[in-house]
Amino acid sequence: MTEVILICMAAVIILCLLISLYDCNRFVTVRYEVTSGKLTKPCKLVLLSDLHNKSYGKDHGKLIREIDRISPDVILTAGDMLTAVQDTPCEKALSLMRQLSSRYQIYYGLGNHEQRLHQYPEQFGTVYDDYVKELSDCGITILINANTYLPEYNVAVCGSAIDRQYYRKFRKQPMQTGYLPKILGRPLEGACQILIAHTPQYFEEYAAWGADLVVSGHVHGGIMRLPVLGGVLSPNMTLFPKYDGGRFIHGKSVMILSRGLGTHTVPLRIFNPAELVVIDLLPAK
Repeated sequence: MTEVILICMAAVIILCLLISLYDCNRFVTVRYEVTSGKLTKPCKLVLLSDLHNKSYGKDHGKLIREIDRISPDVILTAGDMLTAVQDTPCEKALSLMRQLSSRYQIYYGLGNHEQRLHQYPEQFGTVYDDYVKELSDCGITILINANTYLPEYNVAVCGSAIDRQYYRKFRKQPMQTGYLPKILGRPLEGACQILIAHTPQYFEEYAAWGADLVVSGHVHGGIMRLPVLGGVLSPNMTLFPKYDGGRFIHGKSVMILSRGLGTHTVPLRIFNPAELVVIDLLPAK
């Protein structure tokens, strides 16, 4: 009986590893519609998040071809396009950004990995400064607790870079009252306000700040997805996170949470392929 159990366990482990190998090397395109009475015309967004230096095809060929097929008006990145490790390579992330910036308007919000590069120059040297300069030089707008206005659509895009204490492990760190208005200012009155916020954990706080649409990543879909239960594990090391991927609503705010395009540290994705997210922003009828 013990041998049978061990054989079954081994078979399950091998199956999961094969599924992970498959899911780690493919992406699916998912599409959402979000309506707002504040929009003056439709706006098609592509959301990129958590690439972590992954490349689909030679020099991102598969990913770029799919983005070109979609032909977005604007690209948003929700951070972690590279991984903060010693001798961090930037070229894969930069190659994708350079190629896309020659075709599309890009607004870049930071993730915790970009923030870590910035916070620890004694460990990472000038990697952060060099990376940000390269992005800026190719025309990408980097939003670090800053808001910008797109008059063609009556859309404002704000990129948040919250303190690293809000990425702590094992439990949610309560956000201080008034923290978001302090670092972000106020939403642009009358505009459809988009907030690029890497971690989805504070969706209620983002909604209270005044975001009409929040775009997030960070959770990688929960690494492994189970029927009904959803994502299994968050980067905060909490089981079955409330926000794991998809569309969420709080009051008048909508959050679109990408399951990300890559992995880091432990390269696992089980029943959880990477995602390229398309958001059709439409005026309310």
